[in-house]
Amino acid sequence: MNRDRHISSAFDRDLETVQALVVKMGGLVEKALADAALALETRDDELAEDVRRRDRAIDLLEAQINEESARLIALRSPTATDLRLVLTVIKIAGSLERVGDYAKNMAKRSNVLAHMPVIEGAGMALRRMAATVEKMLKDALDSYVHRDADLAADVRARDLEVDQMYNALFREFLTHMMEDPRNITACMHLHFIAKNVERMGDHATTIAEQVIYLVSGSLPEEARPKRDSVSAAGLPRNEE
Repeated sequence: MNRDRHISSAFDRDLETVQALVVKMGGLVEKALADAALALETRDDELAEDVRRRDRAIDLLEAQINEESARLIALRSPTATDLRLVLTVIKIAGSLERVGDYAKNMAKRSNVLAHMPVIEGAGMALRRMAATVEKMLKDALDSYVHRDADLAADVRARDLEVDQMYNALFREFLTHMMEDPRNITACMHLHFIAKNVERMGDHATTIAEQVIYLVSGSLPEEARPKRDSVSAAGLPRNEE
């Protein structure tokens, strides 16, 4: 019995370490998203470059989380419930890493756009969209920390709002391109940024769904409500 308590205590300590890394990673990703959006709106090349550099720290944290999780599984032989928690941690870290990558991509295009004509209102609109996704991401991580399935479900519902914002921006960029062909290159870059932000929302939603799975033992049965005008328009969906 003492040995079982010792193993359980060691598992709990290891798990707390891994979960602290997830929270730290989430904070870095939230800041990367906010800074990338600010760099785009203000045409701040230095801030955009800083976002790109900081992506390395996010990648290293994901690798550390995966390594610690694998070690925990191998050494502690977790129960089915505990194993579900460890696997959820790994999936959340993967989603955070992808959001970090999209923020880095956003910063790369910001550097290019800084030397192109301004598309009036685009930077501000994209920053609003990014702020919406940033709040989703924060709430998804909070729902994980507090095991709050209701908050996770609310995050999941908000993904439709991000899709609607993306669709509105997409139509706006089309209008700018039709009005003046000189806007085409800048608008295509802005379109890819908007799509990256929309995909960040998808990953925040995935984290929320993992929380629902962690709390209830099953993923939501109903499909996510999605609206995507890009596929209908026949344009490229995104870059990875």
